[in-house]
Amino acid sequence: MKQIPYIRVGTSYYKKVKAPTIAGHFNEILVPWNMETIKQDHGKDHLSKIPKYDGFTCIPNHIDFKQEYLGFYNIYYPLGKSPKEGVVSNSLKFVNHIFGKHFELGLDYLQLLYQKPIQVLPILCLVSKERSTGKSTFLKWLKEIFENNLTYLTNDSFSSQFNADWANKLLICIDEVLFNKEELTERIKYLSTTNINKLEAKGKDKREVEFFGKFILCSNNEDNFIKIDANETRFWVIKVPVLDKEDTHFLENLITEIPAFLHFLANRKMHSEHVTRMWFTPNQIKTKALTKLVQNNRNRVEKELASILLDVIEKFDLEAVDLCPMDALLALNRTRVKTDLTQLRRLLKKDWQLTNKDNSNSYQKFVIWTDGDMTMVDAKGRYFTVQKDFLVQNFDETMTE
Repeated sequence: MKQIPYIRVGTSYYKKVKAPTIAGHFNEILVPWNMETIKQDHGKDHLSKIPKYDGFTCIPNHIDFKQEYLGFYNIYYPLGKSPKEGVVSNSLKFVNHIFGKHFELGLDYLQLLYQKPIQVLPILCLVSKERSTGKSTFLKWLKEIFENNLTYLTNDSFSSQFNADWANKLLICIDEVLFNKEELTERIKYLSTTNINKLEAKGKDKREVEFFGKFILCSNNEDNFIKIDANETRFWVIKVPVLDKEDTHFLENLITEIPAFLHFLANRKMHSEHVTRMWFTPNQIKTKALTKLVQNNRNRVEKELASILLDVIEKFDLEAVDLCPMDALLALNRTRVKTDLTQLRRLLKKDWQLTNKDNSNSYQKFVIWTDGDMTMVDAKGRYFTVQKDFLVQNFDETMTE
């Protein structure tokens, strides 16, 4: 019996059509269809044979996909490739190239996408100043695996208020990303952890939908493609090295292995455990690339103060340095960096998360003379203590190379 290519959702009719692609594949899409046209093509009796649904829903599942849920039509796309045991050497080699020391966590990430598509995951950021690293190939490979459940966005399309084209996707990939506005960073941070989003299309009212999208950002700008602070735990920033040898057929080989790779993911034991809302802990996904990005996002006052404190620690061979906000202000005044006591107190308490002494106590205060020389003098005050390890890890750029 020939399959009926039409469905009725609510009071509207749609035709399921297979749109050809340049790669020679077909994407099945729903196209609004006129009831009179169906009558003309097939006769009026054909309408009674068309499956009827109360509305649309979007429930992602790659293992046990169902087209219908309680009278609703599932608009999530089933995967076109089925798991099949086979060789995955190219796939594992490529995952190792992209994730490096985080190889096992990278496999966990891909396994979670396949087995648990509604699991919240970190914002994966692939960065490198060099070309021919495989970042774009990684996105193309994921597109071949997850097909219409992955979409590409530009900076402009992500900042647009209209999101109907990506609000129901599993993977939202933004290549050559540059978010130089804080509201864009805040938006992607919110979306990375929420399960609800407002879907908005041109000419239609907003409506609330369940959201399960994961973001992958790629950039050639390692230093400041996005504005994040030191306490941010939602970003997994990986610097991708240059490929040892460029193979023009490598993507084709990866695509050939997809059924075997899906079988591998379906049967692999997870390396990590589910201990946070984003599965991975902040320490597990912390990288030198993330530290470098955070350092470059710090403001000039913060960088200059840290540089002065590192000089003090080095000169007097200290493991920590004590200071009051006024000490910091006097030191910064010599560098012509404009600031005030209010900003410095906020920096020490909020940004550096330090606590000052409850009462005025004696401490060793550093003093910088007009000739640039430093000395330590006795003083009293409600001082803060800044550890050497904190400054080295967060401000010493040689640690991120």
